[in-house]
Amino acid sequence: MSETVPPALVRQMWQVLEPVHAAIYYAPQANEEAAALGYDTESRWSSYFAWRSAPLGAAGPELVAATYYSFSPAMIRTYVPAIWEIATPDKVLAARLRAADRTLRALLPDFVDSPEVAEAAALARRAAEAAVTAGRPLAAANADVPWPDEPHLVLWQAASVLREHRGDGHLAALLTAGLDPCEALVSFAAVGAAPVEVFASRGWTADEWRAAQERLTARGWLDADGHATGAGQAGRDEVERITDELAAGPWRALGPAGAGRLAQLVGPAAVTLARSGIFPRQSTLGLGARR
Repeated sequence: MSETVPPALVRQMWQVLEPVHAAIYYAPQANEEAAALGYDTESRWSSYFAWRSAPLGAAGPELVAATYYSFSPAMIRTYVPAIWEIATPDKVLAARLRAADRTLRALLPDFVDSPEVAEAAALARRAAEAAVTAGRPLAAANADVPWPDEPHLVLWQAASVLREHRGDGHLAALLTAGLDPCEALVSFAAVGAAPVEVFASRGWTADEWRAAQERLTARGWLDADGHATGAGQAGRDEVERITDELAAGPWRALGPAGAGRLAQLVGPAAVTLARSGIFPRQSTLGLGARR
């Protein structure tokens, strides 16, 4: 029988594991692997879409837009399906694993070579394998990828499954709140997650952003200055509550003691990654803000 876990622990596990997974979207070692495949690394987006979408197979723009949700479909069509003409999903998956290996070895050499990483990998894999992926396409796609052998890569893959499991649930929470893709970002910016300029990376035009603001203002979520009202803050808090609730399954299966031990093992590595300088000072990851 699974144990109850507090929402704060569910959130903590996301904060601990997110940097482990997300490092490949920013690390120079991953950029080198992407360049070797033939991707233009002047912008990180072609490799980002390739790394993240490859578990889905040669996904088209509609599928990628549906599973990512908050990216402008027009932006996605700039890169998808062209990314699969450069490298097949199988080649991308192999390079993605090399990117994870090189990145973690470069940034966390002591952790990768420590006995603790094997314990952390075993705990993370148990949690990932307990994740119910029904209705969660990105989590399911990553769960279908064969497990690597080396413990630090098992940890990375488990972090990827758990990250997408949470993300898929987050989209369900946004849909429950009646937030369309652009409104999801506008409402997130309105509660101070990051400056509006940071969200320009998702590809929405100024007119699309303004129209979403107008819809949310009419709904009572934003004031005349584009800041969240009490209703808007409460709505985003409810999105986060549902996100945490839907993400709790793997951690209930692992139990508070197992989850706490995993956080203890990986926490210092997550801090090292966060301080490595590879991540932008402000991003849409929302690690320091409510989602």
